[in-house]
Amino acid sequence: MEIKCKPGHSLELSMQVEEKDTAAAYGSGMVKVFASPAMIAFMENTALKAVLDFLPQGYNTVGTAVNVSHIKATPVGMKVTCKAEIVKIEGRKLVYAVKAWDEEGLIGEGEHTRFIIDLERFMSKLK
Repeated sequence: MEIKCKPGHSLELSMQVEEKDTAAAYGSGMVKVFASPAMIAFMENTALKAVLDFLPQGYNTVGTAVNVSHIKATPVGMKVTCKAEIVKIEGRKLVYAVKAWDEEGLIGEGEHTRFIIDLERFMSKLK
């Protein structure tokens, strides 16, 4: 299985922080600011979408590692943008540099790893 995407390919997505995205809503804290799990999910989703158009029919990716720092709080209502850039491709393994920022600057950054899977084969192993 060969991917037609190269290191350096990236995608940026934006979202507006809502109440459902807060640490209080996630249960990861008691403060109504953008939750670390929400930021990580946004980073993973951006990485996923960055490569989907390059995968053959029947293939997808799964996240296997996340190593990020959440360095600044973001209030409800503020826009957050995430960039996921493929920095390494080793067979089915995709390594991304991920970064998120709000309207005031950097809020999180790190590395995320995903693996390309044959969806039918992957799901059959779970039965």
